[in-house]
Amino acid sequence: MPWRIGVDENGLGPQLGPLVVTAVLARLSDAAAHRMNQDPSLLMHERLADSKQLVAHDDIALGEAWARAMVYKMTRRRPSCRSDVLDALALRSRSELRRLCPPHVEPQCWAQVLPFVASQPDVERAEQDLAALGSAGVDVVWARSEIACTRRLNDALAAGRSRLAVDLMAMEELVLAARDHAGEDLLAVCGKVGGMRSYPSRFGPMNGRLYATLTEQAAISSYRVAGVGELRFVRDADATDPLVALASLIGKYLREDLMSRVVEHYRIHDPALPSASGYHDPVTDRFVKGTAQHRRALAVPDTCFLRERGARAAR
Repeated sequence: MPWRIGVDENGLGPQLGPLVVTAVLARLSDAAAHRMNQDPSLLMHERLADSKQLVAHDDIALGEAWARAMVYKMTRRRPSCRSDVLDALALRSRSELRRLCPPHVEPQCWAQVLPFVASQPDVERAEQDLAALGSAGVDVVWARSEIACTRRLNDALAAGRSRLAVDLMAMEELVLAARDHAGEDLLAVCGKVGGMRSYPSRFGPMNGRLYATLTEQAAISSYRVAGVGELRFVRDADATDPLVALASLIGKYLREDLMSRVVEHYRIHDPALPSASGYHDPVTDRFVKGTAQHRRALAVPDTCFLRERGARAAR
């Protein structure tokens, strides 16, 4: 049975919070593989679509339901809190994710964990949706997210690697991890990285592998990569591919969860602070200004809080 993976990013452009790149791996029946190659959007519906349409900063219930259902599908254990979900889905261990955190800054990103917001019926519906995909020949078996915190993004920029480069490297890491899990070559469908048309010269983890270019166009760039399989980068893939859409929904939830920890940390010091999304909007601007005094008092370096801007070429 063939393997297929969907990969997408959440949080490439904000000024606060992490970049989250998520992959979802499925084992397909031959009939489902044919259907997915012909028109994968046939398997999408009102609860499985582009995360930008279904999950918002202040409405993450559906993304959480999918994430919790996916954790149960993988582990047969129901997560008891948001940290359980994060631990099950993160590609890196908790200690690795915190490796760059100065001890006095670590509470900013990790201490405050909000309760679940999805109802049990919401989660059960997501579990039924996963089962329906399985009945259609798309057995979703594995999901992981690569998380690049603000400090990691700033360090990469200082080293000459843009956010696009970090995004692409995370996608590569996830595809390779999925390939290891599957144990055989697969088809990877990834959301396009920025406006890139040609990818191999920018490869990081896959650099040095033999590859053949299948096509390089504005809408799709695809390659045959030795020891991996076929690697496609597709424009607006989260709107047309159910596995990419599911990856986007899970990743959106994880990013909002991690952003909420930052917000709640500073609300301890000032409950009047707004609930910031981290994006470039007036509410986030007020949050940045409103936390300045507290960050100085807590000796939180800007590099751990605010993404630096800079036009650096991806390498």
